[in-house]
Amino acid sequence: MQILPAIDIRDGQCVRLRQGDYDQQTVFDADPVAVARKWKDGGASRLHLVDLDGAKAGRPVNLEIVRRIVAETGLPCQLGGGIRNDESVREVLEGAGIDRVIIGTQALKQPEWFREIVGKYPGRVALGIDARDSMVATEGWLDVSKTSALELAEQYRGLDVAAVIYTNIANDGMMQGVDQQTIDDMIALTQLGLPVIASGGVTTMEDVTRLTEVSQQHPKLVGAIIGRALYEGTIEVSEAVQVAEKDA
Repeated sequence: MQILPAIDIRDGQCVRLRQGDYDQQTVFDADPVAVARKWKDGGASRLHLVDLDGAKAGRPVNLEIVRRIVAETGLPCQLGGGIRNDESVREVLEGAGIDRVIIGTQALKQPEWFREIVGKYPGRVALGIDARDSMVATEGWLDVSKTSALELAEQYRGLDVAAVIYTNIANDGMMQGVDQQTIDDMIALTQLGLPVIASGGVTTMEDVTRLTEVSQQHPKLVGAIIGRALYEGTIEVSEAVQVAEKDA
């Protein structure tokens, strides 16, 4: 299972939100590029980048910083936030050097378009599912739909998606651990045959160990994104990588 340190960018800084709430922001570093280098030095083999300004604006905003992260770390990076049309996808994948683009809102609202994009960029498009009580949230988590996470993912069964990135909003940034319902949801997603990356709530090494054990039983659980816990020091990248990837 791969460990993906998260770098959330807003106003050019590295920040974390609580439950996706823009009014509950903590600035952890003024230089996201320096943070990216730190996570690389800790042993990370891939980075998870989020353009929070882009998520709100509906288009990528912080691409210059993203380009610098890609160039200066040399790591494969995945990016989400405001990627909702062909131009944005092309700009991110072909112009910014991003390895994987994450699409959430439009996968729910324009399923045919999402299928077309996956067909155009096989293995390079991740389905971002942000859920509250297992129901899909969209527009930078500002709205909750009437579609369940499993229903949304099932539409794309058999497509060459890079991964399903599953985030439980209730856990995200709260430092409360990964709950059993979230794990159950992720297991159900893996049973659709889709690779799944866990996101939200990974707080301690116990969470990393638990997810690693689930991954060993359900190999389609291929990764875990860690955010606030790295910035607050409750998890070290090097230790998480050692535990999660030891049997990889």
